Amino acid sequence: MKPLNSKPTILVVDDTPDNIDLLRAVLEDDYRTKIAVNGERALKIAAGSDQPDLILLDIMMPGMSGYDVCRALKADPATVNIPVIFVTAMSEVADEQLGLALGAVDYITKPISAPLVLARIKTQLGMKRMQDFLRDQNHYLESEVERRVREVAALQDVTIHAMASLAETRDSETGNHIRRTSFYLKALAEQVRHLPRFRDFLTDKNIELLFKTAPLHDIGKVGIPDHILLKPGRFEPHEMAIMKTHTTLGRDAILAAERELGIEVDFLKHAKEIAYSHHEKWDGSGYPLGLAGEQIPISARLMALADVYDALISSRIYKDGMRHEEAVKIIAQGRGTHFDADMVDAFLLIQEQFRAIASRYADGVREAAAFSPGS
Repeated sequence: MKPLNSKPTILVVDDTPDNIDLLRAVLEDDYRTKIAVNGERALKIAAGSDQPDLILLDIMMPGMSGYDVCRALKADPATVNIPVIFVTAMSEVADEQLGLALGAVDYITKPISAPLVLARIKTQLGMKRMQDFLRDQNHYLESEVERRVREVAALQDVTIHAMASLAETRDSETGNHIRRTSFYLKALAEQVRHLPRFRDFLTDKNIELLFKTAPLHDIGKVGIPDHILLKPGRFEPHEMAIMKTHTTLGRDAILAAERELGIEVDFLKHAKEIAYSHHEKWDGSGYPLGLAGEQIPISARLMALADVYDALISSRIYKDGMRHEEAVKIIAQGRGTHFDADMVDAFLLIQEQFRAIASRYADGVREAAAFSPGS
């Protein structure tokens, strides 16, 4: 980086000593000068650590012509923004048009006029300072936007984690259930995303949002009374009716948060769908609305399979967990009734990924061993 208040540096590129001496004399009071007697040397200086602020470039030189040098400068991101002024004896209009077309900012013909050269240089350096300022401002704004985006993403993650943790403290299910179902959902989404009926929805962005919001699928359980939520046995019909309201309670809690924001945001939209509809069934026998088939949001269909698989394999106070193979069989039996058939087919193809996730995030050493292949 150049010191503040230092003179601008001009690179003079010419193979004729007399021309170099003349330009150096014109520039010496106001500018630092660097000299290159051929195109190769000019490119090396221009790409160096102490770049010139402007280049005065002859056209007719042995080896690389000035046109060749200009092409190379404008093709290199490191030198593209250095202004080039051709200083040449080639005075035809076509020559000037070609020079400007190659990216030069000005074209001065020899013999030169010292005041004209200085005026042209001053004008171009002023424009360069403004362009550099605007470029720096754009870079600053871009970095600021990136920082704010990271902050918003971090805030979303913290909010989701806090809400999911709140539900976890009241439920007999563990934090690992939340992790497992999130990873199951992501694996399943990535497997079915290439099917035409899912392709538009299951973009990289949406899959990441689904993965992040999956932990909120049972957030509504915070509103279920303890004597029902923590009951170590089967629910009575009236208790089951109350338990089923966790889907609506979860949706309403997220909806209230969204209303506070005053805008609809993608991550809350998916969270609402998952919380409200992950107990719907493909044949319409689920709850809370009895939706069927394509009426059920894709996000909720994914979570339905992930949640049921984990419920089947997990041990609770009132039951032992199933072996992976037994859970797979039950999921397969639910093809086209409980679950979207395409999602079941995808699950069967990647069932070993589910087994691996179950083992990695098991609730204890014993459960981890139970999900090792061959167990």
